[in-house]
Amino acid sequence: MARPPLPRILSNGTASLARSRELARSAADSATDVLHPLITIARGLRRLAAAGRRRWAETPKDKRGPLLFLVASVILVVALVPYGPLLAGICLMGACAWTGRERNPPAPDGPDEAQAQRLQSLYEALVPYFSVPEDPDPLFAHGGAWDKAFPSYTFDDTGRISRLVVHYPAYFTDGEAESRARIEQLLHAKSGRGREYHFAWDEEGNELTVSVLPPLPTDIAAQRFVTAPGETVLGFTDETDVRRTLPVTDGEQCRDVPPVVWRTGVRSTEPHLLIAGQPGSGTTTLLRSIALQALQYGDVLVVEGTGTGDYACLTGREGVLAIECGVAGALASLEWAAHETERRLIAANRARQAGHSAPEDIKRPLWILLDRPSALGHLAAADGRDDPQSLLQVPLRHGRAANVTVAVADQLDCLDALSDAVRQHTRARVVLGPAGARRLEEVLGAPPHTTPTSEVPPGRGYARLGTGPVHRLQVPATPDPYDDATSEAHRRAVLDLLPERSTAPQTGPTEQITEQIAEQRAEELQEVTEPAPVAAES
Repeated sequence: MARPPLPRILSNGTASLARSRELARSAADSATDVLHPLITIARGLRRLAAAGRRRWAETPKDKRGPLLFLVASVILVVALVPYGPLLAGICLMGACAWTGRERNPPAPDGPDEAQAQRLQSLYEALVPYFSVPEDPDPLFAHGGAWDKAFPSYTFDDTGRISRLVVHYPAYFTDGEAESRARIEQLLHAKSGRGREYHFAWDEEGNELTVSVLPPLPTDIAAQRFVTAPGETVLGFTDETDVRRTLPVTDGEQCRDVPPVVWRTGVRSTEPHLLIAGQPGSGTTTLLRSIALQALQYGDVLVVEGTGTGDYACLTGREGVLAIECGVAGALASLEWAAHETERRLIAANRARQAGHSAPEDIKRPLWILLDRPSALGHLAAADGRDDPQSLLQVPLRHGRAANVTVAVADQLDCLDALSDAVRQHTRARVVLGPAGARRLEEVLGAPPHTTPTSEVPPGRGYARLGTGPVHRLQVPATPDPYDDATSEAHRRAVLDLLPERSTAPQTGPTEQITEQIAEQRAEELQEVTEPAPVAAES
């Protein structure tokens, strides 16, 4: 039996009701805006009438007669004065408008009871560190007042401290790293864990400013950043740490964010990079982001020690010389890179001596990216071969003059397996993932001015370029586009940055090394067979 159709009012009545409800709401808002002055005057008239009734109720009965006579006299005078009723009506409307205005509650002066208790407990916790028995007038004392020690403070919506200025005595040893670390650890524990705090020490003014850092953006995907040749964006940091911003696109929106820019090339002071982190912290993501940016101006050679195929998207692309995963291929590729570095040095030296500019074939940057070289070292030792890292000495030592850049990524637990050349010549450092303050200081060479947290998103860490300050870092999202777990937006962003596929067959590193050795031997033989020029007789 066929079901009878619903009445028309029930079938499309929902849309009509929603439209009617929206029209009624907009009409009510418009009426409220138009009638707002009348509403304010009516509210003031009601408040004045209520105040008059309270005044009449508070007046004793024996004084109500004179009060009525006074009011009647005022009304009579107003009625007899020219334009009196009009002026009286205007004054009444003004009084009603003033009385009926919306009054905001006054801001509370000082902290409330819970905030004051939190500040007092923090003050008591700092007493053992900021007081000595010999001080006749201690700033920090048990049972003392916290208002002199904390001249400025700010709380967030949850009642926790978001910014605090601590004034400490002049005899505190603020120049010692251990003393600073104890105070920072205490303030971190007492102010609330799970957040990143920034500590700014003012030794001249004896003040410490503690501020809660907002989380770095994690929604910035890989894209073509506005940079000059020789500049690579490692990630993004806080606005107070750098003086430069870059425009980035997030969907259809565009905003400016502060980047951490690594400069390479002939005039770079930190020509090589070392990336360390825990498994899953984003070291491979950062190397993939560097490769996509390097392919815009140079050639890339990738040596992958894990063999998981994380760089399969670069296979066969323009500018990608090779992607090696085995020990034999890694040794051949790195041997070719060492010979290429020497060839570039010789060509640049000959051009400089002849007074010419550098040849075009050595101006194009060469990037050597190594992911997990410690794993390749173990495999090479098991096969009785040399460690591939031994072939990095020439690119690391002379890479800046030859326009060759080396970037190495490995796990924090395997940094001891890196060669001395890698540890000495990689002055630009990045640490990703959770790590303690001591571990960060060992790798970066300086402690961060923030408190590392135990749980961080992938790609979050710290960066230090040479002897500069330590920056918080968030790597742009550059996942493997062939991974099933990658979202469609990130996959499309990475695929759009890949160069076109190479159509011409490329010679492998082993064949290139053989050809270079043959050419060098031919040149040496030609120099030996050529007769020496005879000096002209005088």
